[in-house]
Amino acid sequence: MDYIINALIFFITILCMIRFFRKDGRWTAGKARDAFRFFTVQSNVFCAVAALLMCIRPEMHWIWVLKYIGTAAVSVTMLTVFLFLGPTMGYGNLLKGPDFFMHLGTPLLAIFSFSVPEKRGMSFSTALLGMLPVILYGLLYMYKILFAPEEKIWEDFYGFNRGGKWPVAFAAMLTGTLIVCLALRALQNA
Repeated sequence: MDYIINALIFFITILCMIRFFRKDGRWTAGKARDAFRFFTVQSNVFCAVAALLMCIRPEMHWIWVLKYIGTAAVSVTMLTVFLFLGPTMGYGNLLKGPDFFMHLGTPLLAIFSFSVPEKRGMSFSTALLGMLPVILYGLLYMYKILFAPEEKIWEDFYGFNRGGKWPVAFAAMLTGTLIVCLALRALQNA
C-alpha cells in the first residue's frame, strides 16, 4: 500500500508540474522558473522526489527523513492555504484543477503514508528537521520582497509583508511549522 501511495504522490505531482512547462501550447522553461517561486511548487516537488525514493529504497533511514521533511513541507502548504490564503484569496481558485492536488490531495496522501505504513518513531531532533524548508524559503522570500535589486524583486504574492509585518508573519510561519512538525512526530510515536 505504501508503494502505491508514494507512486501516486510522485505521478500526480509530475502531471501537475507539466502545466508549468507549457505556455500558449508550447514548451517553455521560463514559465516553470516563475512557478518555482512558490513554496507550494517547491514543497510538492520535494515531497514527490522523496516519495519516489521511498518506492526505490524504503529501508534507508535518510530517505525516510527526506520523506518526513517533504511531508512537513506539504502539510505547511495545505494549512497555509486553509488558514491564511483561503480566507484572504478565496478557496475556489486555490482548490481547482491541479491546485486541488498540490494544496490538498498530495499533502493528505503524504501525511497518511508517513503516519501509518511508514511509522518508525521519531526523536525531537529529527522532528526539528521538518522546519528546514520553511526557514530556507522564508529567508529567500524575505530577500526577494525586501532586499533584492529592483529587476529581481518579487511581488509579495503571499501577503506576508502586508503593512510591513514581515517579522510577525515569519514568526507565525515558524511557529505553525513547529506545530506541524510536532504533530507529525506525535503521529509517528503514537
